[in-house]
Amino acid sequence: MLSTLRNSVLWRFVEAQTITCTTLRIRGYQQQRRLNTTTRIFSEKYNIILMGSPGSGKSTVARILSKKLNKPSIDIDNDVLEPMWGKKISEKLKEKGSKAFIEEEGKALMTVKAENSIISLTGSNPLHDEAMRYIANTGYVIFLDYPAKGILQRLHKMKIDRIVGQEMGTPLTDILDHRQSTYEQAYDIRILCEEDESPESVSEKVVQALKVLEEDQGYVSTRQDVKSVSPHERTTLGEILLQGLAPDGGLYVPALQIPILTKGEWSRLVNVGYRDRALRIMEKLINPFDLHPSKLRLFIEKAYNSELFSDEKIFPVRHLQDNQFLLELFHGPTGSFKDGALQLMPQMFVDALRHSQPMNSSRYIILVATSGDTGGAVLDGFRRHAEGSGVGVIVLFPEDGISEVQRLQMTSMSGGNVQVLGIEGDFDLCQAMVKRAFQDQDLASWLAANGNFKLSAANSITWGRLLPQIVFQVSAYLNLVEQKVISLGDEVDVCIPTGNFGNILGAFYAQAMGIPFRRLICASNTNNTLTEFINSGKYDIRSRQLQKTQSPAIDILKASNLERFIYHMSNRDHQLVRKCFKDLEENQCFEVTGQLLEDIQGLLVGKWCSEAECLQTIKKCFDKTGYLLDPHTAIAKFVADLVNDGDVPMIINATAHYSKFIPQVLQALGRKKDMKEKSVSELFEMAHKITEAPSMHSRLEECVKSASTCEKVLKPNYEDVEREIKIFSHKI
Repeated sequence: MLSTLRNSVLWRFVEAQTITCTTLRIRGYQQQRRLNTTTRIFSEKYNIILMGSPGSGKSTVARILSKKLNKPSIDIDNDVLEPMWGKKISEKLKEKGSKAFIEEEGKALMTVKAENSIISLTGSNPLHDEAMRYIANTGYVIFLDYPAKGILQRLHKMKIDRIVGQEMGTPLTDILDHRQSTYEQAYDIRILCEEDESPESVSEKVVQALKVLEEDQGYVSTRQDVKSVSPHERTTLGEILLQGLAPDGGLYVPALQIPILTKGEWSRLVNVGYRDRALRIMEKLINPFDLHPSKLRLFIEKAYNSELFSDEKIFPVRHLQDNQFLLELFHGPTGSFKDGALQLMPQMFVDALRHSQPMNSSRYIILVATSGDTGGAVLDGFRRHAEGSGVGVIVLFPEDGISEVQRLQMTSMSGGNVQVLGIEGDFDLCQAMVKRAFQDQDLASWLAANGNFKLSAANSITWGRLLPQIVFQVSAYLNLVEQKVISLGDEVDVCIPTGNFGNILGAFYAQAMGIPFRRLICASNTNNTLTEFINSGKYDIRSRQLQKTQSPAIDILKASNLERFIYHMSNRDHQLVRKCFKDLEENQCFEVTGQLLEDIQGLLVGKWCSEAECLQTIKKCFDKTGYLLDPHTAIAKFVADLVNDGDVPMIINATAHYSKFIPQVLQALGRKKDMKEKSVSELFEMAHKITEAPSMHSRLEECVKSASTCEKVLKPNYEDVEREIKIFSHKI
């Protein structure tokens, strides 16, 4: 099935497009580099600059690229420094010492006047800030990121036991680690080199990376013919983050193929921390001219750290029972998997706003519908990372459709740029109001005239939400490899409680990148439209009423991200997508048949869980393992048990901390009598005494002791929502 996908239009290159600008950050410096829109990567002006540790093969790769691309090759050591100094590099280093050597080497680099060349830097060139700024502005810096073990072996073969910057008594490994941190700040493109990878293979990766950069057409709508996109109208990541929905009502997806990593490249990510995994995966998915890797690194470090996440692994994987493992996605500030995206996405949004044209002229209102967890995560992320930036957030939630802890979490959230609105209706009504607001031209005109505001989205319909979800699905697999549960390349199943189809879509993209997920298992509650669709091809909500369940975050009848999935599975058939979702909007149903349905069923498994079965699963799992599941994770656990054949490990997404649904969980454990007339805070104290698996979520415990400060409840009328948006705009 995966091979079919990779051969589809999803995985093909589209017509080439030029790059307009980039922001470089080199060791603390910010520098704007604007490129002519008619310039191509393989033009006669820009250099290809190879950077990496001594022993990474830069010079050899440069010579190979010189022949492949018909460009002259310049080796800074052999062609610049030694002729200029009239002596060998080793002699100069011995004469000057490391500090003075780096200074003279930097000055020499700034004398290089080259265009249309392959430049191989010395291993110590990046240690000189000014020289690196100079040379980086002449082209594209390619970091040959070779494994440290391989570097040491090569240096040993070359009989090199000391490099620039290494003082007597300092281990070579320490210097290489320091160099790595320096290189991390100075590249446009990283080439993730495999253990013992040949220079020929590395050079081909460089060529392909440059080709991708040249041919990247940005993003297209699921309802748009990719062939109709003008090569001169590249849509950037920043633009789609600010827009939310595409103008035609579709959802944005990458115009270019999803990158596939090799087994050797994945092996490089097994024994690194979550932040490093996130950077290396996301820089494969984001054009550096949309968001430079050095800036992305800063955002990732700010999003995933010990101040915000209670587990050092950020999203750890722990054994539950037999072949089942839990991916714990609830260690963030709001106790939900949504934190994974919403501590990062607001930073990307604000950055996009700052770089939009005309500069800083617009302000934004993020309009969000939530079925429970999204609201708290959006509010926390934007108040933490976007207050004072001209960005405000309004969250709509179904008044009687979320848990009491979720309500307290949202309504007690302080911040000058947030507003919470309860709606007397269900989640689908809230989501319909959000979509209507986006399509309301009168509202758009009013907002533009009264403060130059625009609306945007932070629901899982935005691509900025999906990117981090791809990362934690990949990371779960790599954690199992790291724990030696599996070997790299072994298959696993993944089971995800699913409502809006965003998290499972992250697993789909992870699979497309090369992670061997055997089956993507969609677990529904009684609002099981997705299960019905997977098993029959029919998406029919004509006779359905949304049911309120104990797992409100997936109380959804219209799964928005399903549109992206059908787009990819149908080989980017935008006409089919447009018809399906127009039929769903107008007639409340659509159907897919034939090969498309067969392909979907070959990839997805869909099962559902009743309310009684959900509670029974919580009790059964606790009695057997001592671990307390929240209702959403219990849905996934029940379905995982149904379809588990025991052949491969099963990763179950634990999407929320049980304390967000503490009354339901305690009821499942048979503690209903003990709960009588107790406050939510007192229920937390009860849970403390029951289990420490998982440990209590301290931030949730704090929020239930806080008073509601910013909730309004509206009738189910769009006009009331429109009025509140206008009022809120005056407060930002």
